[in-house]
Amino acid sequence: MSQAPIDGRSRQRLGFFTRLLDDGTALQRYRNALDQFVRAEEVGLDTVWVAQHHFHEAEGGLPSPFVLLAQAAALTSRIRLGTGIVTLPLEAPLRVAEDAAVLNLLSGGRLELGIGSGGTPTSFAPFGHDPADRAAIYDRHREALVSALRGDRLTSDGGALYPGAPEVLDVVWEATFSAEGAARIGRRGNGLMLSRTQPRREWDAPSSPELQEAIVDAYLSALPDGVAPRILASRSVLLVDTEADAAAWIRRGIDRGRAFVDAQGLAIPAGTTDAELLAWLDIHIGTPERVLATLRADTILARATDVAFQPHPVDPPHETVLRSIELTAEVGRELLDWSPALPAVALR
Repeated sequence: MSQAPIDGRSRQRLGFFTRLLDDGTALQRYRNALDQFVRAEEVGLDTVWVAQHHFHEAEGGLPSPFVLLAQAAALTSRIRLGTGIVTLPLEAPLRVAEDAAVLNLLSGGRLELGIGSGGTPTSFAPFGHDPADRAAIYDRHREALVSALRGDRLTSDGGALYPGAPEVLDVVWEATFSAEGAARIGRRGNGLMLSRTQPRREWDAPSSPELQEAIVDAYLSALPDGVAPRILASRSVLLVDTEADAAAWIRRGIDRGRAFVDAQGLAIPAGTTDAELLAWLDIHIGTPERVLATLRADTILARATDVAFQPHPVDPPHETVLRSIELTAEVGRELLDWSPALPAVALR
């Protein structure tokens, strides 16, 4: 059993994250995601998270996260609904505030609002932006978003955000790859979102969890006094029932993960085993027992207040994802200071 989460909570939160990359049409992807969210609630998970991507079907299947999460809110009653992330430089920040306010209201206060500056560089031009300006645009848009959520007057005749949603400021998360970014997030008192993997330029560089230790340290050091830390660790996890089931998905994970290695300009050393390559790629595939063994080496999980498992980059078929979600609860009990929330409905 890991140590208790750093903010003293008696229980960490465990969730499911999707980039909506199932094979099939956009409609099939969205329906599958909704089924997966319902299953996550049924097995007692705490959160579901969706990624936003524009234009590029192979990178992410959802440009409009608030629309999908509104439907998810109608199909569930307890599980919290997170954006991981809204690409804020490409959005009108006042519209993000309005959509967040309406979704939070309709869902009974279940929104978790994750924002970031990321996004595919080629997506910026259609929105009238240069990707080189993303950091500056993000800062301006974040300030406008916060102002609106805070209830500041926005119009010359005193108009403010309607419906008002100052409570959403308490569930804002920001994503970063760097310690410098984490310190800025900490100073703002927002939640820290960690990527499933960290960019590395050398094969023998420190592991992703080792690199993320410095990011977490910077975040915690910058938090104002009295502000409880919120740290979300997303991890690539695919759980299956047998070793035979795992074999095919391990091969698919390695094949898809090689694109990430190539993007770093690295050559895989001769003699590298599948297990070593999966570890470098930060992909955990197998039975609960096998995945527990690999995840226990991840020191960040003990420091996180929130953990979310995602099937990317393996992106298996829908039924395989549903089974992985069911097995997530089993792993969560053993790995984290976590127990299932009371399911809203009985399992089918």
